[in-house]
Amino acid sequence: MVRHIDKFKAFRITERTLGGKPEYVGEIVDRAISDLPAGEVLIKVHYSSLNYKDALSASGNRGVTRQYPHTPGIDAAGEVMTSSSAKFRLGDSVLVTGFDLGMNTDGGFAEFIRVPADWVVPIPVGLSIRHAMILGTAGLTAGLCVEKLLLNGVSAERGEVLVTGATGGVGAIAIALLAKLGFTVVACTGKLEQESYLRSIGAASIIDRQTLSEPSSRALQKERWSGAIDVAGGQLLLNILSALRYGGSVACCGLVASPVFEASVFPFILRGINLLGVDSVNLSIEHKARIWRKFATEWNLSNLEKMAHEIGMQDLPEALSTLQMGRSVGRVLLNVSQAS
Repeated sequence: MVRHIDKFKAFRITERTLGGKPEYVGEIVDRAISDLPAGEVLIKVHYSSLNYKDALSASGNRGVTRQYPHTPGIDAAGEVMTSSSAKFRLGDSVLVTGFDLGMNTDGGFAEFIRVPADWVVPIPVGLSIRHAMILGTAGLTAGLCVEKLLLNGVSAERGEVLVTGATGGVGAIAIALLAKLGFTVVACTGKLEQESYLRSIGAASIIDRQTLSEPSSRALQKERWSGAIDVAGGQLLLNILSALRYGGSVACCGLVASPVFEASVFPFILRGINLLGVDSVNLSIEHKARIWRKFATEWNLSNLEKMAHEIGMQDLPEALSTLQMGRSVGRVLLNVSQAS
């Protein structure tokens, strides 16, 4: 028995057939606690947030979610209601990002989730449940990228750092964090109308994405960037690598432009550069917890609210569509309590 809780609200994606073709429809439904998958920790979700993977799941992408009906939401934060693990007690503030949450395990677009204890991170003192979800997977990924750059010798004194996908969640948080750490940040975006927003969160200057997307016959371009965080891949990543300063590094965490790029070895063997891969899904829980502790202390960002806008569960269809079309700016915070 869970505090007399029986039914709860969830945003559920159902597969239907229309004109002989599958259609995926999202609606708020009532579910029972007994419908949730097995797991040691039952969490009452206060907030979730929207990520591109959620939009893919909601549109029927089988590479993300194999079976429907399904509840998306790869991020969730709230309080522990029951736990069979000694690690957690009733009322603990916790968060879950990555692993299989929201992919093939019912996710955070619901008032309750039940997950393995090994997926759960205590929210550290200094970070609220709300701000944990403004950060979410995007913030964790941005933090991991910054950590890798720092560990590989990228410093504020060495020159400009480039951030692609600047108006997205990873990009915006990376800009804010790098600026807090004293870096001169150049924001690369296709949404030049968002220049004032990008400057307000820490960008020193803006560069048009198209400028960095043009094919070049030169394996080595003029050195400019001491480091970069790239969510795009493809030709854009190739051009960044060719313009890195000697010993510079790129943290690569996305493929919104393309998963493929054809690179020359010249920047690597003549300039000693580094291409650093970043994964935030299956990363160890200990490493995730370390990044969250940083966001609660020396990486605490005072401008998180400026990067986010809040929606309720009834707003999810429009918000997910906007995200999938590449029109979303910043972070979308889902207030799950608005479903009640």
